[in-house]
Amino acid sequence: MAAQKINEAHEHMAKADKCLKTSLTKWKPDFDSAASEYAKAAVCFKNAKQFDQAKDAYLKEAEYHTENKTAIEQAGMMMKEQKKMPEAIQLIEKACMMYMENGTPDTAAMALDRAGKLIEPLNLDKAVDLYQKAAGVFENEDRLRQAAELLGKASRLLVRVRRLDDAAVAIQKEKNMYKEIENYPMCFKKTTAQVLVHLHRADYVAADKCVRESYSLPGYSGSEDSVAMETLLQGYDEQDEDQVYRICNSPLLKYMDNDVSLPLLEPARQYLFNLIKKKWVYAGIVFEIMKRAHTGSG
Repeated sequence: MAAQKINEAHEHMAKADKCLKTSLTKWKPDFDSAASEYAKAAVCFKNAKQFDQAKDAYLKEAEYHTENKTAIEQAGMMMKEQKKMPEAIQLIEKACMMYMENGTPDTAAMALDRAGKLIEPLNLDKAVDLYQKAAGVFENEDRLRQAAELLGKASRLLVRVRRLDDAAVAIQKEKNMYKEIENYPMCFKKTTAQVLVHLHRADYVAADKCVRESYSLPGYSGSEDSVAMETLLQGYDEQDEDQVYRICNSPLLKYMDNDVSLPLLEPARQYLFNLIKKKWVYAGIVFEIMKRAHTGSG
């Protein structure tokens, strides 16, 4: 089966090359027919799992049929099959630029999202970059819900890789988008995420400011999120270990997005004996208390 497909692929490649030749009776190359034959060859190579040759055929198709941006993206997918992720992402990004130039930004954004998912297991920083680019494309098209969702992917990864300053900025932008489309419950959740990130940064003032600014959101004052964050910050300010523990062990925080909450559950046992003694260890408080909460719930 594989050998047959490879032979078919080579036949299509030969036909494509013939389409590009000129003669006394054929003055111009037939680029469209060549592109079609290269596309058929690429599929045959792909079915035979000859991914490198399939990639070359897709690139040939794109070269001679410049309106077919999908061919370049498919070439990138062939690189993915060979675990050549940098090359795969490079080709997909090239295809996205062509989608944009061709006036199909939605297709570009979705391709960037797919690329982010591909590279995420290997390179979180690159995945963040791709998700943010995709969000930017959707934002330019006034598709704020899709833009916010992609920013959410980016912000969760930023927390995971400890780029907390960048995470704080991304979450704020995400929150602003949800506010603009009047999705206030999501704004509440983003405020909670902001507070945790700022406390992770040991910035109590910024965390408190986020809560105060959110009072302008319809329905936030008195909500479960609002009361929990007010109580958490009060516990920090008064260095009340039991109060902080109680909030950190509440369903609101225990079952929120793991990419935001789990970094706050990491061990900080060196702080256990001076939680009350040293006020400057705000971040240490939440690390240890949430670690205890996490352990207790398991």
